[in-house]
Amino acid sequence: MKKKWIFLLAPPALALFIALFGEVVMHLWNWLLPALFGWRMITFWQALGLMVLCRILFGGLGHHGGDQSKGQRWQRMTPEEREKFRQNMRARCGSGFGEAAGEAKV
Repeated sequence: MKKKWIFLLAPPALALFIALFGEVVMHLWNWLLPALFGWRMITFWQALGLMVLCRILFGGLGHHGGDQSKGQRWQRMTPEEREKFRQNMRARCGSGFGEAAGEAKV
């Protein structure tokens, strides 16, 4: 019975969240950017489009690699795997990769 309520409330709640967030983006844009940079004001629909564009460019499309995100892959590596990774990165990026700040060669 409780799942039925979730299915009934989720779509309107999602639509309300998107509408409110779109309004917030529109008002922040219209308050700040025309005054600071002389850019034009935007409409609600342009604000929603901007949110989608930012999500695509900066937030991805949802799937973030599961357990390989947020350093969990590094934590699962053995010390030998970590050293092999460091050596590969040094070969690609130069000899300074992976050294502590005080140990950098001059």
